[in-house]
Amino acid sequence: RLQCLNERREGSGATVFRPWEERGDRSQFVESDDDEELLFNIPFTGSVKLKGVIVMGEDDGTHPAELRLFRNIPHMSFDDTAKEPEQTFSLSRDPLGELEYPTKIARFSNVYHLSMHFPKNFGAETTKIFYIGLKGEWTEAHRHEVTICNYEASANPADHKLEQITPQTHFIS
Repeated sequence: RLQCLNERREGSGATVFRPWEERGDRSQFVESDDDEELLFNIPFTGSVKLKGVIVMGEDDGTHPAELRLFRNIPHMSFDDTAKEPEQTFSLSRDPLGELEYPTKIARFSNVYHLSMHFPKNFGAETTKIFYIGLKGEWTEAHRHEVTICNYEASANPADHKLEQITPQTHFIS
C-alpha cells in the first residue's frame, strides 16, 4: 500500500524499494511529474526502529538534493509538508548507493508510517530516483483487540451467592 505522489508513471514509486542486491538495476526508477518534488507514504506492517536511509539517483541535476522525514502521519499530502519534519538531510549525489544517512534513532524508534519528502534536486526540472534503502529493525505490531466489559453501578446481592459459612472455633490448650 505504498503511495508515491507526483510520480510520472503510475506505480513506479514502489519499484525503488527493493532488496540491497538489486540496487544497481537502473531499469526501475521513479521520476517526478510536474516539478522536482516527490512524496512517499510508506505504511509498515509492524513497528520499525529506523536507523538509516540510502538514496540512489543519477549523477546529474535530477538527483534529489534534500530529504525530509516525517513519522506516523498516514495519508500525508504536499499540504502537510509545511509541518516541521522529524529530520532533514542534505543529500550528496550518490549514483552507486554507497552513502547511508543515519537517523536520530530516538525520534524513529516506534514508526508505523514513514513519509519521505524530496522537495528539491540539483537543478533539473524533474527528480529521478533509482533506489531507496531503509535500514532498521522491525517488530510485530501489537494488536489492541476490542474488550467488552460490563460494570455494575451497585452490586446486586442476588447475583453473588455465597456458600453458607460455618463458624469454627479452635481451642488452644
